[in-house]
Parts: sequence; C-alpha cells; structure tokens
Amino acid sequence: MSFPRTTVGGLSLPRMLIGTNHLLGWGHKTASLDKSIVARNKNREVISSIIRTYMEYGIDAVMAPIGGTPEMTDGIKDAEDKTGKRVIRIDTPIVNMDDSAAGRAEAQKVIDRCKAAGSDFCLIHHSSAEQLVNKNTQTIDRLPDYTKMIRDAGMIPGLSAHMPELIVYSDANGYDVETYIQIYNCMGFLMQVEIEYIHKVIISAKKPVMTIKPMAAGRVTPFVGLTFNYATLRECDMVTVGASSGDEVREDVEIALAAIERRPPDTEGRNSPNKSSIML
Repeated sequence: MSFPRTTVGGLSLPRMLIGTNHLLGWGHKTASLDKSIVARNKNREVISSIIRTYMEYGIDAVMAPIGGTPEMTDGIKDAEDKTGKRVIRIDTPIVNMDDSAAGRAEAQKVIDRCKAAGSDFCLIHHSSAEQLVNKNTQTIDRLPDYTKMIRDAGMIPGLSAHMPELIVYSDANGYDVETYIQIYNCMGFLMQVEIEYIHKVIISAKKPVMTIKPMAAGRVTPFVGLTFNYATLRECDMVTVGASSGDEVREDVEIALAAIERRPPDTEGRNSPNKSSIML
C-alpha cells in the first residue's frame, strides 16, 4: 500500500510523517511517562520495528533530532537494512544562533552532524529559529546565513515554526525555506494563537507545511485528531504521527486514510468491562 504523497523541495514525501516523541521520551504529560517511553522504546530494535511498520504503507519519512540521537540513527539504519528501502530523514536540530564567530562555528558543526547522519531535510528547531524573529521589522534576521549553511551541506532547508510569525515573515521576505513545521490540532494544544488563525496561516503558506501533535499529545483520540487535521489541511500538507507500537501505527494509518477518502475507518472498538448494547 502507498500512502498519498506530496512534494517538498523537489523530494517526494508521504502525507503522513513518522513522529518520534513516543520513541525518544517526549510524552508532553508527566516525567514518569517520559521515563517509561525511554525505557521501553528508545533503542534500535523498537525504533526499527515501528519504522518498518510505517514503511509497509509507503510511509518512509521520519522527523526527529536525528543527528543528535544515536538510537534514532541506528534504528533508521536497521530499518533500511531489513527492508532494503531508504528512509527520508527530516532533522530538527537545535542550533547556536549567537552572532559571533564561535556561535556560527558551533552552528556549522551541528549542521554538518545532521548531514553526516544522512539527513535530507534540516529544519532549524523552533527554540533556535525564534531567537531571530524581529516583530518590529517583520523579518527573521540572519536566517539566510543558516539556510545557506544547510544548502551548502547538501540538505533542504526549513523552519520549525511553533511561532506562526516564522511562516508569515519567511514567506513575505522570500527566504530560502522549502517547508515549515507547525503545531496544529483540534484542541489548540501548545499553539500560540487560536486554531482558526493557525489554520489560515497554514493554508496561506507558500510552501507545504508539516503539522505536528495532531492528537494533542494523546489528549484526543486518533479518530478525532487525525480526522480534523486531514479534513482541514491542503493536499500538499503533511501530518506527523507518532506511535509506540505496530498496532498503533496500523490503526492510525487506517484512520488517516479513511479521513482522506471520506469514509468511516475500519477499526476495532475500544475495550471496556461491560460495553453498552449500542457499542456491541
């Protein structure tokens, strides 16, 4: 099966991207959850297994801080070795944005590390990119310095844009950016402004957008979260979906395909001690 695809920076990508918070330990709920994720999933074998399940559906692109996470690098490589297929790497590095020789040298080192890990995309992490935003001039100062480093390293540049101004200012100024990451979910979880405005930003963006946290980090069910995102995004946009098991991957893919195809998903109902008759 081949999941619907789009094109970003000349490269074909599935409209579902492989998320990694539930592999690397960022559950966005409690410290104990993060610890349990790390203990259970942050290793080559589990990461490889889950990626390979996505790949059964042609979903072959992973979003993560790949260059800085050896377990992710190893897991991707293992999945490639076992499937004979290449995984597209969307790296989201934290970069030193200091306007100094030392800061730029450190930034270059991180970008080079992304390339060494085989990354195809290098999307500067929002915590770094937002340091350059100037709301007064509506610019992202010195951004071209870093996108050039990324291009020179042979990767496709983009921005992790939790702050919606990054998309608006980048488009307005014509920066060399091929795609954006933006939080988008039906709860407004971690979104900096209301859902309606973020929706407008996304559908007005000049480049495809990779949305993240569609299920608000587990605060809504996959049916609710994925149906909302796929129903309100453009055909060029993507949804990043994480899972902690192969069964979760299969459910999420079916729900997403059902939303795209405008049909009910073919999934099992949830268990409960005594289902009401309407649920049977």
